[in-house]
Amino acid sequence: MPAPSGTSAPHPGATAHRTALGRDFRWFFASRALADTGTEMGAIAIPLMAIVLLRASPGEVGVIGALSTAAFLVIGLPAGVWVDRARRWPILFTGALCHGLVLLSIPLAWYAGVLTLWQVYACVLIGGATTVFTRVAQQSHLPSLVPDGGLLRANSALTGASSTASIAGRGAGGYLVQVAGAPAVVLFNAFTVIGSALALLPIRRREPESVPRAGTRLAADIREGVRFVVGHRLLRPVAVASVITNLGLNALIVMVPVAVLADGGGEGRVGLFFMVGGVGILLGSLAAGPIAARLGRGRCLWPTGLCAGAGALAVPFVGEGVWFWVAAGGWALNQFAVGVHNVVQVSLRQEVTPDAMLGRMTATMRFLLTGTLTLSAAWSGAVAQTWGVCAALWIGAGLCGLSWLPLLLSPLRSIREIPQEYRDV
Repeated sequence: MPAPSGTSAPHPGATAHRTALGRDFRWFFASRALADTGTEMGAIAIPLMAIVLLRASPGEVGVIGALSTAAFLVIGLPAGVWVDRARRWPILFTGALCHGLVLLSIPLAWYAGVLTLWQVYACVLIGGATTVFTRVAQQSHLPSLVPDGGLLRANSALTGASSTASIAGRGAGGYLVQVAGAPAVVLFNAFTVIGSALALLPIRRREPESVPRAGTRLAADIREGVRFVVGHRLLRPVAVASVITNLGLNALIVMVPVAVLADGGGEGRVGLFFMVGGVGILLGSLAAGPIAARLGRGRCLWPTGLCAGAGALAVPFVGEGVWFWVAAGGWALNQFAVGVHNVVQVSLRQEVTPDAMLGRMTATMRFLLTGTLTLSAAWSGAVAQTWGVCAALWIGAGLCGLSWLPLLLSPLRSIREIPQEYRDV
């Protein structure tokens, strides 16, 4: 059951580690796994389609990356208010269905011979807008689907599924683009996202009616959510560190395919690079619980951030022969640390946030973190167009190398378990 308004969710360690997560969570998990697998394939197929079939330049590839997350900057904060004012299941279902239909238009246009780069721009922008609502609603809905003490395990399972999707989706996606063509892979992406909407239908548990906040306005609710995140002594350093990470990390994600193809590698090699990273993030998500138990819930965050930065510094060496594997090994280390970090910090965010504030907290964090991806894709595309892809990779890696500092300088550096004072807010 969700925590009542004004209280926090119970501590994840309050019950046995192997708490059963329940039938409804399994369907929720299946929906996320389907969507993530298809989306990972699409994430590699759409830029490759633009590069190979539509002859997109590095700057235009950067525009695609920016537009895919731009909606978080425009409607991210209001989305949190709307999610808090409504039931979250219908938002999840409608958002996934609409996203799948938008994706479906890309291969249909290609097969009809009318696809343009402008349509790709429009589709990734609209798809990003639906993702705003589904991602905010997913993290807000999760606490109501799992029993007390199940959040850390549930988030670990979801991150593991996302990591497996990255291995299967990006790895297979690159090779499938090479064999079957990018339009076929995007078509599969569309069907998996539509399937993820249908997988939500068997969920039986319905949320309680949201408590209306009479007399409040949209802007006031948005300000309340922003103040909660910015004013919280644990959420603030997590947000700052994640913003720095995303400013650098997404530049690597956007520019690695351009660098690999420029060095003569095929689409399959791009998929292989990201598949190695997917293995890293899967192992990280599985190790998150033991690492958090060993080092502490707060104390494990800055060392994993340091490891992520160290791994990122190897990525700009991506090239032919042994240098490809040096870069891939660094990427695997980076993604392992990101996997640990994501499980722990998402669980922490949900734990210290009252249920009535979950949507706005999640939207504020998404606005900051995913909105930063937009800026990262934009600046990396501009830098690559002006000074070359290698310069964009080095700047991105350098930003990742600094991201752990806000965590080291915060109360999190000495926290093993989350004290009650941080949860009674």
